Order: sequence, then structure tokens, then C-alpha cells
Amino acid sequence: MTSSDNTAIAAATAARARRRRLPAVLMRAGTSRGLFLHRHDLPTDKNEWGPILVAAMGSRLGDPRQLEGVGGATSTTSKVAVVAKSSRKGVDVEYTFVQVTVGAEVVDLTGNCGNMASGVAAFALDEGLLGSADESESDSSLRVVSVYNTNTDVLLEETIAVDPDTGLFDPEGDYRISGVKRTGSLVKVKFVSPGGSMTGKTFPTGLRQQLLSITEGPAAPYAVRATLVDVSNPFVFVDAKTMPAAYTEAAGGGPDAEDARAIVEAIRQHASVLFGFATTTAAASLQRGTPKISLLSSSADESADISVLSYSMGKVHPSFQLTGAVCLGAATCLDGTVAADLSENQKSLPPTPPLSSLSSSPKSDTVIDLAEEKTVSGETVSETITDSAARKITIQHRSGTLDVEVDIAPSGDEAAGVTVYRTARRVFEGVIYV
Repeated sequence: MTSSDNTAIAAATAARARRRRLPAVLMRAGTSRGLFLHRHDLPTDKNEWGPILVAAMGSRLGDPRQLEGVGGATSTTSKVAVVAKSSRKGVDVEYTFVQVTVGAEVVDLTGNCGNMASGVAAFALDEGLLGSADESESDSSLRVVSVYNTNTDVLLEETIAVDPDTGLFDPEGDYRISGVKRTGSLVKVKFVSPGGSMTGKTFPTGLRQQLLSITEGPAAPYAVRATLVDVSNPFVFVDAKTMPAAYTEAAGGGPDAEDARAIVEAIRQHASVLFGFATTTAAASLQRGTPKISLLSSSADESADISVLSYSMGKVHPSFQLTGAVCLGAATCLDGTVAADLSENQKSLPPTPPLSSLSSSPKSDTVIDLAEEKTVSGETVSETITDSAARKITIQHRSGTLDVEVDIAPSGDEAAGVTVYRTARRVFEGVIYV
């Protein structure tokens, strides 16, 4: 080897050393996939996170394929959860959610992601962020973890399965969720008092439904019937029957057609102003992650209460955001909303259950009664019926169905708690060069 070769190798080694080494775990959480990072591995100032996370996911220089990162070139696979042990009283860990835009050097920290949230407890357990298990938890195969989301100031209670031999998260199980091929252990995620996550009010405009008059953008002017609701995340729920004819025509070639997406985005921007997130629709166009928007219709499936077509970051979502399910489940149970009007089966039903190996959270006021089997999207899954007065809402989306359990406060004006069921799995751990 010549001296020039040695010089080149030394230069390459030095260049690599100058790059930031970012310890990371890649997880599939619910129907999303993203990076899980320790808070201490990022700068103290969140304003400095952007370039690092953009590079990690591969969106540097606006690459829509994210070739030089670990992103999957879709909004559901370009996400980050930054996790730390919490100093808050009664909280085990806290996390900040970051949506990294595909094809642009932009990050959004304005909302939460319920799917990514479902991986936080498992990550925290495996990474040693949790103390000893609560002695009051009689079942050592389960762990109840309190999780605080810093984006929305929402408290979550997550119940996960524990491998008795290793004490780590046990991902193996028979529970299946729509949109994921493989079964896994059930992760129970309860959103505690999730109303007003970003606005301080469940109904920020004071109305349970209203007509949105759209005067700008394609097909304008027109008006749609909608509910603006903030439960775990701010959402705009639009009655699909009231969408303009131009949308129906454009969506005839698929709801992700460019003209259809443009109309939906115009409605979302208008609603953003009503939420108070932006002063103009032009300003709202720069903040694509919040609020989110979905089109609702009565379900043709008798086993479902309502059907949804959701959009994420300007494109059709392949299934439905988990925070969307929390928000829609609550809205379906609150009288006067578009969701409640369209719901086919507003009746009290027992909540959806954990797998037979999972019991109700010891911190929950729900009591396990008995187990039965139910077929969802052609798959048989175990369910547990409880004596809780909670209402179960089944939501039909593009990839199947999703069940949520809703506890409404005695006043009938708020959701006291909303529970969803996911699975999660660690995919990769190592170092990313950014």
C-alpha cells in the first residue's frame, strides 16, 4: 500500500469521525415505523434537532426516496420518538414526537402520533429507563407504564407484555391489527383525559359541527359540514357527502389523485385558521402536520360504527392515525358531532380486551370478566369482555377495522379516557451517521 493510499484512508477515517454518530432503535409501532432515540443523545435545544433528524431519516436535500437515511419514503415510516426518564410526579417516561417530512428538510413537532406512542413503553423497558415494577402489579408478565407526551401534554397509560426470563418487552403473541401482517403481543394504550390536547378545549370553536365555507383553492366556493375536535390531536372530520362535486370527480381516479388532495388540503388549511393555529390559509399551508383531516361516512359494514378516509401530510393515509382513532372514537360518542350523526350503532358495548395472556391494567377501574373470540377483517382474535360502562366503537378504514374503547365523563361533554390496542416490534438497533 502506497503512502498516498494511507493518506486517503486516513482522510476518510477523519471525515467519518467528524460525522455525528446517533445511537438509535428502529421500531415498528402500530402501523407506523420510526426511530426511537434517547433524549440525552440529542442537543438540549429542540431547535437544533431538525438537521440531525432530517439527515437520519434521509430527507436531506429534499430527497423523496430518503435513500441516505432510514426513512421509508412515506409519512408513516418517517417518524421519530425522543424518549427520556421523567421527573414528573407519577410519570415513568416522557417522549416528544417528531414528524420528518418526506422530500423536504422540514420537521413538525406540533402533534402526537398514537402509533409511535405504542412503542414508547417497550423501548423504555428494553433501554433500562424504568425502575422496578410496582409491587401492586400481581401479574409479572405485564408491566404498566405511565407515559407523558410533551407535544400535547397528554398522559398515557401503557400495558405491555414482559418476557419472564429476560425482563424485557415480549413482542410475541397472537393479537393482530389491521395493516400489519404479523401478530404480536397486545399493547394497551389508554389516553387519559385527552380532550383539548393543543387548544385546551375538546371543541375549540365552541360548536359540535359547522359549515366550513371555502372561498379559496380548487373548486371554490363551496361549503362542507364538519366537526373540529381536539382529543389527543386536533382533527377536522368532514361529512364525505358534503364534499364538492369536483372532489368526487377527482377521487374517481383514486382519493390520492392530485386534484382531490388539493381540495382536501384547502379545507384543512381553512380549519387550521378556525383552530387558531394560523392567521391565514397561506400560513396554514406551511404547517401540514396539524390539524389533521379525515372524511367520514356511514359504514357499509354492519360490524363497524363509522367509516373513515384519512389524509396525512397531504396524502391519503394507508389506514388511520391512532390519535385519529382516539379522536374519532370520542367524537362518535359525543352527541351533535358529524361523527355521531353518521354512526350506525351508537350503543353501549363492552370494551375491546387484551389477549388472553393480558389482563386489564392494575391501575385501571375496568375489571376483567370473561373472554370470547371475535372475527375482525377475516382474522380471529381474542377479546375480553368487562363490566365497564365504556362504549366500544369500531372504525372502518382503508386497511381494515380498528376498535377503540371510550369512557365519556358524566357531563357528556368530554372523553374521560380512550383506549386503543396495538402491537410493536423492535426492528433494528445501532448507530446512524448524520
